[in-house]
Amino acid sequence: MSSAVTVFEFHGGIHPEQNKTQSLQLPLGKPKLPEELILPLGQHIGQASRPLVNVGDHVLKGQTVAINNGFLSSFLHAPTSGRIAAIEERAIAHPSGLSDLCIIIEPDHKETWCDLRPLPLWQESTKTNVLTYLAEMGIVGMGGAGFPTQVKLQGAQKNDLEYLIINAAECEPYITADDMLIREKTAQLIQGIQILQFLIEANHVIIGIEDNKTNAIELLKNELRARQLDKQIKLAVVPTKYPSGGEKQLIQLLTNKEVPSGKHPIDIGIICQNVGTCSAIYDAVVLGQPLISRITTLTGAALSQPQNVDVLLGTPIKHLLDYAGCDSSQLQRLIMGGPMMGFTLENQSVPVVKTTNCILAGSAKELPQPDPEQACIRCGMCEQACPASLLPQQLLWFTKSQEFEKAEHYNLFDCIECGACSYVCPSSIPLVQYYRHGKSAIREAREATVKSDHAKLRFEARKARQEAEAAEKEAKRLARKKPAPKKEAAKTDVSASATATSPTTGGSADTPTKSTNNDASKKLKIDLAIAKAKLKKLEKALTAAQEETRTEEITQIQTEVDEQKKTIDQLEVELAKVAPPAKATKVTNSEEASVKQLKIDSAIAKASVKKLEKAIKRAEDINAPELEELKNQLQPAIQRANELETSLSAAQEALAKSSTPAVVQSAELSEQAQADVKKLKIDIAIANAAVKKVKKNIDTMKSEGQDDTSIDASGLPRKLSESETKVTALQAKLVALTSTTPSSATTASDTTASPTEVNPLADKIKKQKIAIALAKAQISKLNKRLEKEPENAAEIQVAISEKQTAQTTAEVELAQLLNTQEKN
Repeated sequence: MSSAVTVFEFHGGIHPEQNKTQSLQLPLGKPKLPEELILPLGQHIGQASRPLVNVGDHVLKGQTVAINNGFLSSFLHAPTSGRIAAIEERAIAHPSGLSDLCIIIEPDHKETWCDLRPLPLWQESTKTNVLTYLAEMGIVGMGGAGFPTQVKLQGAQKNDLEYLIINAAECEPYITADDMLIREKTAQLIQGIQILQFLIEANHVIIGIEDNKTNAIELLKNELRARQLDKQIKLAVVPTKYPSGGEKQLIQLLTNKEVPSGKHPIDIGIICQNVGTCSAIYDAVVLGQPLISRITTLTGAALSQPQNVDVLLGTPIKHLLDYAGCDSSQLQRLIMGGPMMGFTLENQSVPVVKTTNCILAGSAKELPQPDPEQACIRCGMCEQACPASLLPQQLLWFTKSQEFEKAEHYNLFDCIECGACSYVCPSSIPLVQYYRHGKSAIREAREATVKSDHAKLRFEARKARQEAEAAEKEAKRLARKKPAPKKEAAKTDVSASATATSPTTGGSADTPTKSTNNDASKKLKIDLAIAKAKLKKLEKALTAAQEETRTEEITQIQTEVDEQKKTIDQLEVELAKVAPPAKATKVTNSEEASVKQLKIDSAIAKASVKKLEKAIKRAEDINAPELEELKNQLQPAIQRANELETSLSAAQEALAKSSTPAVVQSAELSEQAQADVKKLKIDIAIANAAVKKVKKNIDTMKSEGQDDTSIDASGLPRKLSESETKVTALQAKLVALTSTTPSSATTASDTTASPTEVNPLADKIKKQKIAIALAKAQISKLNKRLEKEPENAAEIQVAISEKQTAQTTAEVELAQLLNTQEKN
């Protein structure tokens, strides 16, 4: 090598007996095909794959049989050609011992490949295309939990990477799968590393390998030297120590950087990949072969022929034990993985999956039963052995007493479950099992909280929808109950008759035109009613989609709603041309219902955004696999909330204009009054624009991930409150000005209230009084909440400002209504 890589140290670690030579005595084996291959749909972290085949279908080797079913999911391919015998629940390789949905293939022993599609010009392709290709080839991390490789590399492309570390340490006792892979596929491994470097462009590439793999080290040195890559790819030989193959421990060994608690290597500019993953990337890109096989170590004293085998995914463990000559009388315990981090298999029919690196068939002497657990003697050996620099003793006490919050405070989730603490414990305490139980309990509690919040959101949305429907039904009932204004109708008929027969206006010569206009008006009214009914149906469907957070349907339905609203606007314009109103019309029940529905939709959308933000925060705390999916849902939800807020502001402004009884045609006002009204309207429009701009800035800061404290410090909530107060004050001035301006068209008959108009006025006064009382109660409730939740001060202050604005508006409208009542 041109220059040696400095190797550092990490805290703790142990030196258990290696037992690696047993499985390296024989060359790489290749078992024959079993009677059936069992392919679990969940061979990776995240969502299980979705089947593409049916029972009875014939598949070819390498054919896709299941596709990814979400962001954290992967493709699955047929390891050989044959027939789909079943898709059913089977026992899988998992510590729980439970079963899962599997695809069962009966081999036809022809090994017929499907059409392979390699990427020979991968260096000329875009990185996105290569990543998509790797996803379709089903490549996942083969040294750990099976994290989908394309997801990990996509995260790397968003950051400037300092190091690409290839993990070849393989520190756990008994396991030699990576050692054998390096010996058998050295050239393919190096080419796979080159493809990885093309995708992420790290500043430094280092292969980390323990010093007990002398043959593999020599082969890597020769291959790098032959390809003249020893300056671009450095080989770092680290001392044999468990668990130096842990991701964070290897990073500390090679870079002297420590991954912060709760963070990932990518956060400090480092990404790690296993040698098995690099080899699988080579097979996919250069040969066009998906991930259908892997090298697995068969070892243990119960086997007469321990060795490494290149085995097809889905091969039953029993088939491999027979191949390696397992003596059932000697078999005491069967483990998948190594003795430190592996788990016991109770069923030999479980299959090999993408992350299966070792099958350990141990005898009673080799894997004796653990001694009974005794009391902790506080020797501190567990703390000295912990590679994550934790305090295992305190974590034990907290998990035993179910004080999980304290356990989290002591960084329980930083535990890598390596088993070093249990290995050195003189009291034989199964520390790792306690930690696993604690983690599981915390995750279950978090999931229950998320589900509870989601259920609460759906309940509130459903309740709001039911209240809106009930209000709409009540409005229709009142509309049917209200008698028709007979006197006004008679007056209109007489006026129309006089106009039709008056010689000064054209008399009967104008009758055909009016008849045509009436027909057109009638048709437009029918079309308008149909369009509004369709809009109402779409809005109900949109509300239902929002309750269940169906993002794709929400976008589609929202587009249809917008188009339908445009159609309604066009019909109303055409109707106004055919039959223009003689004076400003009063607000209809449908307009009020539309504003109310918009308020409900806006509230639901805002609540959805807040719930998603809380869920994302909780998912980030536990590094949940649903994190990226939740983040993908957040931006459409924010956009939807902003659109509804804009629509609501416009509707409220239109409603305020149409509901102001004192605002009359500009021709009815004096010239000075017209100028004052016009100026006030311009001021209101400017103030409304300022409100929208502040809200947009707040939404932008939230979408960028800034918390409430940062938003509050920016002063935007205060500006929002001031702008909304200004709008309310200007609207009050406009109401006062127009209500006191004398109208030239006002007559004594207009100011005389008919008996039918008394009840509606009283109802409006009653409603405004209720609205004021409700606003005051809500403000009081928010103030109490502000005292209890100072951390949410910014959000609560905005809500208080909104309620104060609503109260002021209601008081202005009440004063206006009382003034009208006194005049009448």
